Amino acid sequence: MNATTPVRPLLEQRAAVRSAIRSSFDARGFIEVDTPVLSQEILPEPHIEPVVVNDGRIDRYLQTSPEALMKRLLAAASGPIYQLAHCFRAGERSPRHDTEFIMLEWYQPQATLDDTAELLTDLLSRTLGTTGLQRISCRDAFSLHAGVDPMVAAADELLAAVARCGLVLPEGTNRLPDRDRWSLAFDLLLGEVITPRLGLDQPVMLESWPASEAAFARLDPEQPERARRFELFYAGVELANGWEEETRATEIRKRLLAINRLRQSQGRRSLPLPERLLAAHGDAMPPGVGAALGFDRLVMLAAGADSIDAVRGFNSDTA
Repeated sequence: MNATTPVRPLLEQRAAVRSAIRSSFDARGFIEVDTPVLSQEILPEPHIEPVVVNDGRIDRYLQTSPEALMKRLLAAASGPIYQLAHCFRAGERSPRHDTEFIMLEWYQPQATLDDTAELLTDLLSRTLGTTGLQRISCRDAFSLHAGVDPMVAAADELLAAVARCGLVLPEGTNRLPDRDRWSLAFDLLLGEVITPRLGLDQPVMLESWPASEAAFARLDPEQPERARRFELFYAGVELANGWEEETRATEIRKRLLAINRLRQSQGRRSLPLPERLLAAHGDAMPPGVGAALGFDRLVMLAAGADSIDAVRGFNSDTA
C-alpha cells in the first residue's frame, strides 16, 4: 500500500476471498472459532522460530499457527472447526513470507484425505475459479521432476539428486546423521525443484509422504512406510498442508522429541514440549484431518499478484 494507490479495491478483494472461505466451511457444518494469539505453549517445528514475548513474569509465544489450541478444542468436543488466524514466525521475510501473516486452519473429525480433496476442490473453485483437483504421490512427483524415488532412496541418493539439480545444501550438512541429511535434501528438492512444477494447469494435492516426513500425520496402516499427509499447490505456489491426524500422545511426544533433536543438530534451540496439548491427546481426541492454508497467498493468486505484499494493506516493514 502507498499513498497514491486507493486501498479500497485491495480490501474488497480480501473480503471477497474471506467471504467465499466462510461460505464453503459454513455449508459443511464447520464452526468458526478464535484462539489466543499469545500462549504459554508452542508446538516445536524443525525450521520455524517462534516470537517470544515476556509479559514481565514469564515468556510466552506468539503462535506460529493455531494448531495446538484448536486441537485442545477438538478434544473438548468442538466438532468441525476453522479459523482465520494471525500467526507469527521470527525471521521470515520474502515475497511469500512475513513475520506476521494470516492462516486459514481447519479440523474435521472423522474425515479422510478423500473428504479433504472434495473440500479443497470446492474451496478453490469459490476463491480462484479453478476446476478439479489432481492428486499425485510423492513417489511419482519426485521421480518425474527430480529423478529420484524418495520412498526407497538413501541419503546419498537424495544428495546426488540435489547435486544433479544444481542445488547446494547448507554448510555442515555432511556432518549430520543420515536421517537429518535425508530430510534436508528432501526439503530442498521439494521447495526448489518439485513445487515450481506443480499445479500449473489445475490445483495439485501431493500425497503419500515418506514416513520420516509425517510431521503429525498418522501412518497408512496398510503401507506404514507412507504417511497420510498432503500439501496443496497451485501455479507453482505451496498453498496448504495437512494430514490425517496421529492421535496417540506417546507417538506425538516421540515426534516432538525428534524435532528438538533435529533443531539442536542445526544449531537451533530446543523448545519446551506443549504438555497441555499432549494431555489432550487421550480418548477424547477424535481422528480426522487437520489442515492449514496461507490466506495471503490465496488472495495473491486470486488477484494475479506476485507477492503477498501486493494484496495486504501493511506488512512487517510498514506496520
